[in-house]
Amino acid sequence: MSTKNIIWFDTLSRGDVGLVGGKNSSLGEMVQQLGSAGIQVPPGFATTADAFRGFVKHNGLDQVLDETLNHLSTKEMTLQEAGTHIRKAFTAGDWPEDLRNDIVAHYEELRERTGADELSVAVRSSATAEDLPDASFAGQQETFLNVRGADALLATCRRCYASLFTDRAIMYRTMKGFDHQKVALSVGVQLMVRSDIGGSGVMFSIDTETGFDKVVLINAAWGLGENVVQGAVNPDEYQVFKPFLNDTSLSPIVEKRLGEKEQKMIYAGQEGGETINVPTSKREQQSFVLEDKDIVDLACQASIIEKHYGQPMDMEWAKDGETGELYIVQARPETVQSRADQQVMKNFTLKTDDTPILSGLSVGNAITQGPICIIESAQDIEQFVDGSVLVTSTTDPDWVPIMKRAAAIITDHGGRTSHAAIVSRELGIPAIVGTGDATHILHDKQKVTISCAGGEQGDIYQGYLDFDVEDIALDHVPDTKTKIMLNLANPASAFRWWRLPFDGVGLARMEFVVNSAVQVHPMALVTFDRLHDDHDKHEIEALTRGYEDKKHYFVETLARGLSRIAAVAHPNPVIVRMSDFKTNEYAKLLGGSAFEPDEENPMIGLRGASRYYADIYRNGFALECQAIKHLREDLGFTNVLVMIPFCRTPEEADLVLKVMEDNGLKSGQNGLDIYVMCEVPSNVIMAEEFAKRFSGFSIGSNDLTQLTLGVDRDNEHLSGVFEEQNPAVKWMIQTVIERAHKSGAKVGLCGQAPSNDPTFAKFLVEAGIDSISVTPDSFLAVKANVAEAEKAGG
Repeated sequence: MSTKNIIWFDTLSRGDVGLVGGKNSSLGEMVQQLGSAGIQVPPGFATTADAFRGFVKHNGLDQVLDETLNHLSTKEMTLQEAGTHIRKAFTAGDWPEDLRNDIVAHYEELRERTGADELSVAVRSSATAEDLPDASFAGQQETFLNVRGADALLATCRRCYASLFTDRAIMYRTMKGFDHQKVALSVGVQLMVRSDIGGSGVMFSIDTETGFDKVVLINAAWGLGENVVQGAVNPDEYQVFKPFLNDTSLSPIVEKRLGEKEQKMIYAGQEGGETINVPTSKREQQSFVLEDKDIVDLACQASIIEKHYGQPMDMEWAKDGETGELYIVQARPETVQSRADQQVMKNFTLKTDDTPILSGLSVGNAITQGPICIIESAQDIEQFVDGSVLVTSTTDPDWVPIMKRAAAIITDHGGRTSHAAIVSRELGIPAIVGTGDATHILHDKQKVTISCAGGEQGDIYQGYLDFDVEDIALDHVPDTKTKIMLNLANPASAFRWWRLPFDGVGLARMEFVVNSAVQVHPMALVTFDRLHDDHDKHEIEALTRGYEDKKHYFVETLARGLSRIAAVAHPNPVIVRMSDFKTNEYAKLLGGSAFEPDEENPMIGLRGASRYYADIYRNGFALECQAIKHLREDLGFTNVLVMIPFCRTPEEADLVLKVMEDNGLKSGQNGLDIYVMCEVPSNVIMAEEFAKRFSGFSIGSNDLTQLTLGVDRDNEHLSGVFEEQNPAVKWMIQTVIERAHKSGAKVGLCGQAPSNDPTFAKFLVEAGIDSISVTPDSFLAVKANVAEAEKAGG
């Protein structure tokens, strides 16, 4: 039974923060309220805030705190001196007899409840002011794993009490304005999950960088979870689309990124009380920690917890390697994105074509600059130069005092849920984590530009480069009858635009995903055994590791990449254009040179529809079709439509549609619409015939202008002739809209002209265009131009 000193988790609720702190009250809440919903929390108990105060009083620590904190405030002692003095006093303290007896008795009862011969527990600190909506206190106090035996537990509890006054905790409370002596500490004693032989990690119920609220982000590594929290390893990363979680026929995993997971934390020995890091095997490094069913299971649990708490959550999980069971070991409010201004977006644009000198995972969606300051150890943080870019291997809470003085942070190791990432996010400082070798490549005083504005990849550039910053206000975006859609190509940056009130994606370029994510020519995967280039074969082998069938690598990687674009627009339509590389561009893919002819003019050569039924590429196009089928039917994104580029004749359309049907993509089946690009004059001249075969048209104004005027759009000497406002081009656009509408087909336009010229937007509205699709940075301008045109037209 519980006492004034000890309370079992199953009698606690989230209203008990003042009694047992945020961490332990949240564990009790989940045990009480969410067990029936499938949330498993390892059993345990918590010491109370009164127990802490009793320990303080019993050992006369009130006076120690008064005097030492006063000396700190008057600068008679340094932070390090004050923290060390207080912690020594706590660890030297004696236990009040009743509290000591209560802890030992409850430890023995927990052993009996779990049926363990030798009970191993996790001992976690839970402060009464932590995990508030505007302050995470993440990592401010200590956690101790694999503690065995009553004597070891008592010693560890003292260390937990002392950790209320670590240097970083004192600094953090000062920064947040909390009174040190009004904060008490509860110790949570919880059954250890055998994640040392399973795996563990961190998850958020929203995307940590953009705040996109329809995905769960999960990081995972082998062994105990401290390595993920501390950023000591580059973990696996998974993202799951929440709206599809209730459909068990789907596997809505939109991202699976394999991390290096260079080491794992395990028990040091059977006697307990110690953990060590050991290198992971090559097999572990090359394998995902979680199977797909476990990824989806965790995402379901994250969604249940988020719904129960009514806010985005930050959770830690562990998988028992003996039973295979998944447990939630911590849950607290997410404190950064959930509090961000929903009506304002900052858009950073880097103005350079330079190649970055180093890359990693981005944190912060911003660009900044500064000189490098490399600090290898927390013992040397006094050497940090304010306003510099902090470069180190990994951070832990001891680094917080200088992190908040940095222009940016770069680490060798860690994922997007590591300590460096979490603290950088909370402090509003850009960070790039998991670079691998920043401490070896960069050097002190080197001037660099840090860009976290390109999506999930963060880049480090030599020198101070020019960039723009734009505030995008979303509180007064006008409504329009014309649908304004986005052109999106990069899955890594798609989530950053989720707050824009767009009507779907009018153009998702498949070839961009092939180039950036797949990287391999599909025909090189179809005929891999016949490749002669040893270098390409080696690179392809590395990329497709883990896939018995290399063709499946192409299908799954392409489908997952496109799924991120489909997710950010869901349930609005997403029009995916099948690959539109030219032969010279296809040849640059791994293995591509063996399959592509050398053309004099690739722009009007073997591109678009003509490739799809040709022997040279038919089997490659089949993989594209299978990826779309997988995306729609297995991942669940039936909002995805497809579009055929550069289709010259109705007869060619028939050939392409037959190949698509042979590969499981039939127009009208399972709600599938197939569009055609209108970029060849024949698409306008024979619009009625094309409308019999396709559900709609999307005007590619660049190619249509090029082919209508006979102008090479890339020839700088003819730039004055290339003009979308030319009457011949406008006639083409107006005519195809009229003819398509008479045939019952929709028409959209992809291009920059409506944002660059309000009169062009007015022309499109007057012509009756159904949708306009533009790049995200011009969305608001186009929306305003179209609204004005609609208003003027009545």
